[in-house]
Amino acid sequence: MSDNLETELVTNCHAETQSTRRDTGDLCSTNKGALIKQKPTNIGKGIYKCDICGLRLGRNGSLKIHILNHTGEKPYTCDICGLRFPKKGTKVIHMRTHTGEKPYKCITCGKRFAQSSHLSYHILTHTGVKLYKCETCQLRFSRNSHLKSHLRTHTGENPEKPYKCNTCGRCFRHKRSLDTHMLTHTGEKHYACDTCGLRFSQMGYVKTHMRTHTGEKRYKCDVCGWRFAQSSTMKKHMRTHTGDKPYKCDVCGSRFALSSTINKHMRIHTGDKPYKCDVCGSRFTQSSSLKTHLRTHTGEKPYKCDECGSRFAMSSAMKTHMRTHTGDKPYNCDVCGSRFTQSSHMKKHMRIHTPKDKPYSCDMCATRYCDKKALERHFLSKSHIRTQAGEKAFKCDTCGMRFTMFCSLEKHMRNQHV
Repeated sequence: MSDNLETELVTNCHAETQSTRRDTGDLCSTNKGALIKQKPTNIGKGIYKCDICGLRLGRNGSLKIHILNHTGEKPYTCDICGLRFPKKGTKVIHMRTHTGEKPYKCITCGKRFAQSSHLSYHILTHTGVKLYKCETCQLRFSRNSHLKSHLRTHTGENPEKPYKCNTCGRCFRHKRSLDTHMLTHTGEKHYACDTCGLRFSQMGYVKTHMRTHTGEKRYKCDVCGWRFAQSSTMKKHMRTHTGDKPYKCDVCGSRFALSSTINKHMRIHTGDKPYKCDVCGSRFTQSSSLKTHLRTHTGEKPYKCDECGSRFAMSSAMKTHMRTHTGDKPYNCDVCGSRFTQSSHMKKHMRIHTPKDKPYSCDMCATRYCDKKALERHFLSKSHIRTQAGEKAFKCDTCGMRFTMFCSLEKHMRNQHV
């Protein structure tokens, strides 16, 4: 490494040290070794020996810290999230994830960092210095981690995602990503929301969650102007404009914009219904379907029409109902132009244009109907039987008149008593 680079690294750090050392301790030593990671020369030659592994160190303090690697002791605790650390310096660095403090500043571009080592690596992007060399192909890299990733192209390992979770098999690009992922298996959630107390496995999740309290939506769709709290949500939203459906069902070929949607769709093929009603035992493919179903037991109707006060168990039912007030008929018959408030009504209507399309047949007289309800009325009245027998099973509760067919009773009620 050139003397100029070493000087720049030291100058960068030293400039920040003067303002931070008083409050946080000697966070950034002006020692070159504190910035450029070099193998300590006193390792293996010191007078202080570890009785467990035999390693020798030059200072008694270093030996005490080293011993913690064997005992697993973590005497330093974060007062905010409870995470424990073996070294005081590690705890100090960790605290910056809560405070947002970044005491190390690049004098070239002004970018700030929480750790001096991060600043050191960043400076290399300005100098172009590449300290790490591949002995196989002679390529050079600015970071040791980049060299390690590159070396996997020679060994045959997956260079993109070399770190694999032994629990679920997922692979990751960085070890820290694997470490974070492992928290989903252990259930550890060290970070808490100060507003509602909800806990998270990562500080980044807390920051994203806080937007639900502040209402901040920093990501804006350039097409329609909608705003979102998360960039990932906006990316999914963009597919409604582009029509992109990257997830394909291997069984039927249907495509979906979201991975969660295809997961639900696959249950159609597998028959899997993981959500069970504790009241009646009915099972459902989606938790939302179970939630809606439970309202048939509780009688809950959370959706209210602002026009007439009618209440509904499902938002879709209320939307359909609202059309009775607005007069909106979004479903159009391509043959005659008739319009309908519901798609099911239009489907039934379409059968008048295709006379042969009468799928519902009476088993007694072979009369066919366009829709199931008409067939049910026909069965209920059994007009073809009662007419022959002279039976009049349907009685008007108002005047006492009797009819052989239910539809005749309905007509009578409309004409005489309404």
